[in-house]
Amino acid sequence: MAVELNHTIVHVSDRKAAAEWVTDLLGLDPPRPFGPFYGVDLANGVQLDFADGDDDAIRPTHYAFLISEGEFDEIYGRIVERGIDHWADPGASRRGQINHNDGGRGVYFLGPDGHFLEVITRPYGSES
Repeated sequence: MAVELNHTIVHVSDRKAAAEWVTDLLGLDPPRPFGPFYGVDLANGVQLDFADGDDDAIRPTHYAFLISEGEFDEIYGRIVERGIDHWADPGASRRGQINHNDGGRGVYFLGPDGHFLEVITRPYGSES
């Protein structure tokens, strides 16, 4: 059986602003309104559906995005240019750095409402 992730809901305090922040930073097409959501389409067919939530619904979580080396340069440039705190590790102990895990590059940063975002150029475990 082939199982693919189709979409997931991301609870935030302002669905439109959060979806626009993510698409702008990652260089994606603008989000699309759909019912109670603002949808962000990713290249692999997965959609992030941003929804307004109250303090009980907003539970910061982790989202990792696999990108190309060229896209990393662009996105990391925007992170630095905008003064967004970022780290080389999920423990947030290597501030202002990137990692070179699995022969690629990666960086962690905080998105809207405290979601911990990550961009990587190589999937984990790919350098075996």
